Order: sequence, then C-alpha cells, then structure tokens
Amino acid sequence: MADPATEAFLAHRNLLFTVAYQMLGSAADAEDVLQETWLRWVGVDLAAVRDERAYLVRVTTRQALMRLRTHARRKESYVGPWLPEPLLTAPDVAEDVELADSVSMAMLLVLETLTPAERAVFVLREVFDLGYDEIAEAVGKTSAAVRQIAHRARSHVAARRPRGDVSPATSRDALAAFQRAVETGDLQHLLDILAPDVVFLGDGGGVVQAVPEPVVGAAAVARLLAAGLGNFAAGTLTAAQVNGYPALLLRRDGEVDTVLAVRIDDGLITGLYAVRNPEKLSRLNEETTLRR
Repeated sequence: MADPATEAFLAHRNLLFTVAYQMLGSAADAEDVLQETWLRWVGVDLAAVRDERAYLVRVTTRQALMRLRTHARRKESYVGPWLPEPLLTAPDVAEDVELADSVSMAMLLVLETLTPAERAVFVLREVFDLGYDEIAEAVGKTSAAVRQIAHRARSHVAARRPRGDVSPATSRDALAAFQRAVETGDLQHLLDILAPDVVFLGDGGGVVQAVPEPVVGAAAVARLLAAGLGNFAAGTLTAAQVNGYPALLLRRDGEVDTVLAVRIDDGLITGLYAVRNPEKLSRLNEETTLRR
C-alpha cells in the first residue's frame, strides 16, 4: 500500500502535470517539474499541510516559473519558429471544450506572448478557477497584484485567441477534408478549406528541415503543401488526438516524422502547425494522456 505522501501526490498528479505543461509548452519539462515537486513533497510534514492540493499546486507553479524564466532566454536563440511539444490526449479531453482549448497549439502559442507571471496567473485562474488568494501564494504576489495581472492577461489573451469556439467534430471534419486534399494533391480543394489569412508554422529546431519563417496566405500555404506532397506520399498519414483536437501524424518507417495540428475558425483552417523537431516527438510513441 502506498504511503500517504505518495497517495496524495498521485491523486493530484494529472492536475499538476497539466498546470506545468500549460505554463511551459513542453511535456518533458512538465515531467521534470513534477519530479522536482515530488522531491520537495516527500520532505514535507503532512500534518502541517492544511490543503494538500493547494500546496502541491503552489510548489509546481513556482518550479515551472523558474524553468519558464530560464527557457525564455533559451528560446531567443532557437532556430526557426518555436512550437509547443505536441501531446497525445485522451478522447475525453476533447469533450471538455474548455480544457481542449486551453492546451491547443493555438492557445499555447498565445500564452507564449505573456510574461511568466501572467501565464501562471492566467492558467491557474482561467483554466483551473483557483481563487486569487491561492494564486497569490503560488506566484509570490499579493492578491491585489494577482487581480491586476489576471485582468491584464485575460485582455491580452482575448485579443489573440481563436475567433470562436470550435467543436471537436468540426475540427475532425476540417482535418479530414484537409487530409483528402493533401493525399489526392487537389490544390483547388486545399484553397477551398484554407482561410485567406492562414498561417503555416514549421518547427524543426535546426535539427531537421522545416520552414524557417511563417508562411502566410492561402495561395502561399497551398503551394508549400503542394511542393511537399512527395513527403506525405513517402510516409503514412494517420489521425490522432493531439493537444485536445484532431491532428495528423506523418510516420516514416514506423516513427513519427511530423505532427500537423490545425486551428479552425469559421469552418476554415487558419493555422497549420508542423512539429518536426525530433526532441519534441520522442514522447509520441508513449501512452501520454492529459486529464484535469
């Protein structure tokens, strides 16, 4: 039988992982944060802890904040566009629209534009509905300061988040149409499902070939995809649940070569996110699920 400390940690592990992942955009870093949280947790006198969940969230948030500030400097030298590490998610996450939206590629990229403190406050308040006092303890600020940060972060995100709620079914339909167009090489159909201002981002991390700059506009993105049809034909395209929404996995010789996630607005594809950095794909063959 597990000891009380282990039982408490395991009971909240999914929550802690999600908090860390949403703050960092990396499942590997989130796991490291959880390990650091665990090492601190096992040395705590449980009898002195009033609220185990709040205590664990506070430790996790502080560890993620330290790592986030360090990574901000590292991302400045990142080769090409930076995209979050794609995370396989369970089907039930997609049914929770709020959670699915909060871990989508599009939302994680919006969160990248926040300061570390704003990101932490936004995640804890808007996604997990923690109280201001509880958040204040987690980020080391006053409750009044947290309220101001929350308002600023909420306004910032509202101006940049996807234009409307998109159901998983709508995303699946759009992705299926996109997959058919790619597999058949139907350039006109590609143009029909791409928004005029669609943006394509490719993340190779300087390790593998990827688009070095964002490609903007339906015609330019369609030409890019048409030029890469040979790459798609050389592999196997399969649908998967990634970051709460349908996405495509391109496999070569059984290994994931590219994860292609989409953003849908008003029935059209407005964002295409191609993650090719091998370091970010190493976890995709594991059974990784994300739950609240």
